[in-house]
Amino acid sequence: MHNRITSSKRLDISNKDQLFAADEQRDIALCGRSLAEPGSTRFSRQGAHDPTPTPYFILESLFSDLEFSNDSHLLDVGCGTGRVLSFFVQSGLSGKATGIELDPDIAEYARAWTRRFKNVDVLCGNALEMPLAAFTHVYLFNPFDTNVLMQFIMKIEAEARRSLTLVHMSDNGETYSYIGRSGWSLLRQGEFQSCRTATGRSFHVYNCPQHFSIWQFDPEA
Repeated sequence: MHNRITSSKRLDISNKDQLFAADEQRDIALCGRSLAEPGSTRFSRQGAHDPTPTPYFILESLFSDLEFSNDSHLLDVGCGTGRVLSFFVQSGLSGKATGIELDPDIAEYARAWTRRFKNVDVLCGNALEMPLAAFTHVYLFNPFDTNVLMQFIMKIEAEARRSLTLVHMSDNGETYSYIGRSGWSLLRQGEFQSCRTATGRSFHVYNCPQHFSIWQFDPEA
């Protein structure tokens, strides 16, 4: 079985606050709690950035062209409270999803609501120390500094045993980390700054454009 994301009907909202409130309602409907406030990281000295929940409309766009099957396994690096995992469940995607979070308290918050879903798991730990061979998809929302990103890219190159799709949201300035490396090909890139409502009106979600890129790594290349 293969499936893709179909964008949901856009809510008739008119500003960022209403968008974020609607996202929280989606969180609560599935998870029984808001996923919007993961807090700040305590691990900045290790190169970690603050966990940032991705708005649902952005996830719908980023995942719209990706295929998932029963053999798929998505890894959300720096999963925070689990917004991407919530999206995975709500979208009915095939396969499994795992989030890894460095902060034990935030990881437990995500684990508390994911326990009842057999195809979703949350780990507490460092993504540089976990095996990556099982994963077919990886999601990053700017989870760490560039030097840590480079270590993670090299870890994928060393451990991947099949084709892997990596979605890097808010990769501003880090797109070049992948360019020219053997096995990596760019599938799609673009920017998010505004959200378009059901009436066709747009409003800013971010103060400046947030670049994204979607890559495929082929270990046989």
